[in-house]
Amino acid sequence: MAKIKIGVFGAGRGMTMIRQILHSKEAELVAVCDKYKPLLDACRKEAEACGLYNITYYEKFDDFFNHDMDAVVCANYAHEHAKFGIRLLESGRHIMTECLTMANMAEAVRLIETVEKTGKIYTYAENYCYTPVRWEMRNIYRSGALGELMYAEGEYLHDCSSIWPQITYGERNHWRNLMSSTFYCTHSIGPILYMTGLRPVQVSAFETPNMPFMRNLGTASGSLGMEIVTLNNGAMLKSLHFNIKSTRHSNYQLNGDLGGVQDLGDGRIAVYTEKPGENCRGEYKTYTPAPIVAGTENSGHGGGDFFTTYYFIRSILGDEEARERAIGVYDAVDMCMPGTLGYRSIVMGNQPIKLPNLRNKEERDAWRNDTFTTFPESAGEQYVSNNVHEQIDIPDSVFDEVRRRWEAGEPG
Repeated sequence: MAKIKIGVFGAGRGMTMIRQILHSKEAELVAVCDKYKPLLDACRKEAEACGLYNITYYEKFDDFFNHDMDAVVCANYAHEHAKFGIRLLESGRHIMTECLTMANMAEAVRLIETVEKTGKIYTYAENYCYTPVRWEMRNIYRSGALGELMYAEGEYLHDCSSIWPQITYGERNHWRNLMSSTFYCTHSIGPILYMTGLRPVQVSAFETPNMPFMRNLGTASGSLGMEIVTLNNGAMLKSLHFNIKSTRHSNYQLNGDLGGVQDLGDGRIAVYTEKPGENCRGEYKTYTPAPIVAGTENSGHGGGDFFTTYYFIRSILGDEEARERAIGVYDAVDMCMPGTLGYRSIVMGNQPIKLPNLRNKEERDAWRNDTFTTFPESAGEQYVSNNVHEQIDIPDSVFDEVRRRWEAGEPG
C-alpha cells in the first residue's frame, strides 16, 4: 500500500509532527514550508539523518500548495489555521491543524461547511487530551463512576515570558502579541470537553489587566484569562490560562454527583467515588495511570504529541477507533468558541454570551459574517483592541530588544 504523502506548513511547532512522520510506516513527509529558512535547514538536517533526501522545502505557501500531497499539517500561525486550512480542504487535501481552530466565528462556520462539503478528514491537534492522566480521567468519567458532572476545572498556567523572544521574534504584529487574553483557551477547555463529551452553551469571561512583565515583551493584552462556561447538562466549567506566576503548570478536575477525579500534576491521578446512597463514605485512591500506548509517554506535552499525528494518519486510512479518538471539526470549534466569544463577554462587561451549536445548520447564519476579533486582518470593520482596560502604546524599542534577545538566544 502506498504511503500517505504529507506536507507540513510551519516548521517551528511543526517539527514535532515532522519527526513523527519521518519514522512512520504509513506516511511519508514530502514537503515542508516555512518563511524562516533556518527552520527549513533544521528540517532538512533531521530528514537527511534518517536517510531521506527527496523532501522539498518551500519558503512560500503558494509554491508549497502546488506540491503533490494527500494531507497537510497546519502548524503555521495560530490565527491563520482556518484561512489556509479551508483552501487546502477545497483542493482535496486532508488537514490537521495545530491550536487554534479559527480567528473568529465566521471562520468557524466556513471551516465546518468546508469539511462537510469536501468530506475530507479534519483533525485538531489538542495534545493535552492525550496524556496518561487525562485519558484515564476520560475513561473514569465515561464509565459512570463519577455520576453526572456538576463542576470541572481546566487550568493551563503557562508563563511564557522567558520564551517570548523565541516565539514572537520581536514582531509587533505577531499573533501572540495581538491575541486576546481568552483566545488560546483549548489547552484548558479542550481536555474537559474531550473527557466528558459535553458541549459548551454559555460563557462569561474575565481577565486581569496587562502586567508589566508581559508589556515589556511586546503584548498589551490582559495577562490572564478566565472563562466560566455552562455545559449542556447544566454543569459549570472554570477555565484559567496563560501568563501567571504559579507553583504548577496545569490542573484538571471533574466533580460529579458520585465522586471526583483530579490530575495531580506529577503523573498521578486522585479518584474519589461513592455508590448511590453512600454519601461521604466512598473510596479514595491515588495512582499513576499507564499511557494509552506503552512508550509514548515521553513524546512531548506529557505524551500527548504522539497521538494527534498518529490518529490523523490512521483516520485518513479509515481506522474507526482513530476517528472516534481524534478531535473532529465540531468538537474543535466547541473547544475554541468559549475563548472567541469569551472576549466579547469581557468587552461587554463580562456579560454571559450564548454559544451556538454549529452542528445545527439553522444556527449558523447568525454567525456567518461575525468577524469580531483582535486580529486586524481577520476582523475587518469588527476589529477590537486586545486591551479593554487602557490604551497601551508599546514603543518600537521594546520590539527591537525582543528581537535582539531572539537573535542572541537570550530569554525574555
